[in-house]
Amino acid sequence: MLVLRIDTVKDSFGLQYPISQIVLALMYHVYNKPDDANYVTCLTGLTLPHTSGSGEVQHINYLAEHIGNLYITGECSDITLKVEGRLVPAHRVILAARSQYFRALLYNGMRETRDSEIELVDTSFSGFKVLMKYIYTGKLSLSSMKEELVLEVLGLAHKYGFADLEISISEYMKAMLNVRNVCTVYSVAHLYSLHSLCDVCLNFADKHAPEVISTQGFLQLPANAVEQMVQRDSLCAPEIDIFRAVREWIGQHPDQQEDAQMIVARLRLSLIKLDDLLNIVRPSGLVASDAILDAIKERNEKKSGELTYRGFLLPNVNVVSSVFNATVLTGEGSTTLLSGETNRYDMERGFTTHAIGDKNPGIVIQLGRPFIINHIRLRLWDRDQRSYNYYVEVSMDQEVWARVIDHSQYLCRSKQMLYFTPRVVNFIRIVGTYNTVNNSFHLVSIEAMYTSEPFDIDPVTTLLVPSTNVATIANNAIVVEGVSRSRNALINGETSNYDWDNGYTCHQLGSGAIIVQLPQPYLIDSMRLLLWDCDDRHYSYYVEVSCDNMCWTRIADKTHEHCRAWQILRFERLPVVFIRLVGTHNSVNEVFHCVHFECPAQQPSLTPLGIFGAMVATSLHDRNDEVDSVRNALSLCISVSSSTD
Repeated sequence: MLVLRIDTVKDSFGLQYPISQIVLALMYHVYNKPDDANYVTCLTGLTLPHTSGSGEVQHINYLAEHIGNLYITGECSDITLKVEGRLVPAHRVILAARSQYFRALLYNGMRETRDSEIELVDTSFSGFKVLMKYIYTGKLSLSSMKEELVLEVLGLAHKYGFADLEISISEYMKAMLNVRNVCTVYSVAHLYSLHSLCDVCLNFADKHAPEVISTQGFLQLPANAVEQMVQRDSLCAPEIDIFRAVREWIGQHPDQQEDAQMIVARLRLSLIKLDDLLNIVRPSGLVASDAILDAIKERNEKKSGELTYRGFLLPNVNVVSSVFNATVLTGEGSTTLLSGETNRYDMERGFTTHAIGDKNPGIVIQLGRPFIINHIRLRLWDRDQRSYNYYVEVSMDQEVWARVIDHSQYLCRSKQMLYFTPRVVNFIRIVGTYNTVNNSFHLVSIEAMYTSEPFDIDPVTTLLVPSTNVATIANNAIVVEGVSRSRNALINGETSNYDWDNGYTCHQLGSGAIIVQLPQPYLIDSMRLLLWDCDDRHYSYYVEVSCDNMCWTRIADKTHEHCRAWQILRFERLPVVFIRLVGTHNSVNEVFHCVHFECPAQQPSLTPLGIFGAMVATSLHDRNDEVDSVRNALSLCISVSSSTD
């Protein structure tokens, strides 16, 4: 048996601590022989077993147990913490190892570094006992604790810098939310700026608003927390009920008149019926008479679609489904529209249709309740290459419709990803205005939701401004004209696996073109293409774009240049559905070959280095131009780099 005796060690301030009893009690000693039953004995009397014959020491369970024993017995303590007048023995080195707060408190060279007793203010003894158990053992059974105690520990974890414990308790409380406790939990989360827990509490309150605002917990919320809750579009309860809850909160806080006015200002009085405004709101004295008159005027003069409604918010959940009691009001063959099935359809079944005409109401869907949405997905019938024009409108009452998507001037096909500013919606109407094959509009499926994914839409055209390549097979783009061994080789993403016979799309010079159709209109300002470059040939070409495959706009003219390999095209942003690549010259034969096309051009290729490479590849069409080409490319590279900085 080996006995170790070390009395004290000094810290950087020259202070001595009897840490041997703590640290040595936690050390593992490996002896010579694997089967030797030798032990390390420390002054605390703790014994630790040796390693086995594997040569690996895994005594983590002993470590946790022995540190936990120090908490239970208080042995070797070198500091006393005073909490609500009661003394708690502790060990400086363990507190400092577990918390930056205690490390700064106990080892900062100030008075607390030398004191043997430190008082912790604004700290509950019951909560601190639980926190100390966590400090020494790393374990807590939250489910066996009362909710009030759990919230106390959450506050102490935040105060003393135990971030992992703070996260764990927050996640536990998210799972334990109910109508009764959500306001209490939200109040704590709001106090400590626990944003993730705040968001979950607010979303829960949104879904159960009528019940939540009638609880005692709502009346105990701080003023700024009440304001944050009431101002949300997604706090979906009758406005008169929200008013009653606010009125009761103000009655419970008579000394906060300034805060009361701030909260009342967040109410949407125009959503309250006239009788309730006159018989409930006006007698309360909380709202000025002029404000009530303004609300009545707004309710009478504004269209229903212009009022600021409240609606249910379910992020990233499709609300156009039977699960949420959505129904199809108009449209033929509507039995499968809300089924979620997007593959089992053909010429005879699996879609909803309406005849295209001025008086046709289109396909109308009623949601089960008012929802906040900003994203709609459609799948148009696409078993051939037909295209459609259409628009999408939304409404709260089927009387006033707001057009959120207008693709009546753009040829669209297959999958449609539509984005718009968030709106409270009760009805959705899809109206087809044109079909390239016949006089019917065919819709296979529809989804609507509030997406939390970021997107960029143009406020004027409402068109999506993509940041990633949309000319892909995955995005349902197609090559509608051009010769290739594989129909969509141009947009399959392959940029290296091509040779003399495969991996490119082409057309005869002076006849035809290469045309790519995107599934829907996008606002585009750049493109990138790879010309076939397995030898030294060079090409001349131009590029045009269109929204209807009839009227074309030229966005790049390379007919007087010798071009090869990678091409980067930049132009003024404009709506694009069709892209037409037309070759005008090939230095070897009478065919224009293109390996890859993308739009918009991806950012790595638009860096100064990428532009430099593209310029050199494009311009080096003969040896005499080499020096000038490199010089020009370098100049452009420097220019772009300077403007970026």
